[in-house]
Amino acid sequence: MSMMRELYQKEVVPALMKRFNYKNTMQVPKLERIVINMGLGEAIQNIKILDSAMEEIAAITGQRPVVTKAKRAIAQFKLRAGMPIGCMVTLQKERMYEFFNRLINVALPRVRDFRGFSPHAFDGRGNYAMGIKEQIIFPEINYDKIDKIKGMNIVIVTTAKTDEEGRELLMLMGIPFRS
Repeated sequence: MSMMRELYQKEVVPALMKRFNYKNTMQVPKLERIVINMGLGEAIQNIKILDSAMEEIAAITGQRPVVTKAKRAIAQFKLRAGMPIGCMVTLQKERMYEFFNRLINVALPRVRDFRGFSPHAFDGRGNYAMGIKEQIIFPEINYDKIDKIKGMNIVIVTTAKTDEEGRELLMLMGIPFRS
């Protein structure tokens, strides 16, 4: 069992049960999945950038990413429907907890001038979305093979019913929020 899952079961569940007066442990919100998305608009002109992005996400997550394609054509960007423009990975269960642990304990301390995440990036249902500007904060990325700095979006999907429950869950799990 991963360190984050153990932390959730031993410390987070009792704290949330006490805070929100849950009667059953099944009512306590938990992490459902983590979706990592890397959108690459430059892939329209240079398709090789998509291959390097896929390798980097696979190294970070330990799972092969899926290529995302454009849903509709946009003439101003010379984009046609069906063209590959990004890649994404959905992590669940043990891989999700392992990635979450590396994100909180290894990658975030390497971000320059990091003051915490915005507490307002919840969607109204307890899910949290964050953006990372550089993929090089992860130690799995080899600096020598980087051709371009790429950002990524990370969405943490929880079973929380409200933003307050989701915020409390993520704070107890270790995500630093700005005050």
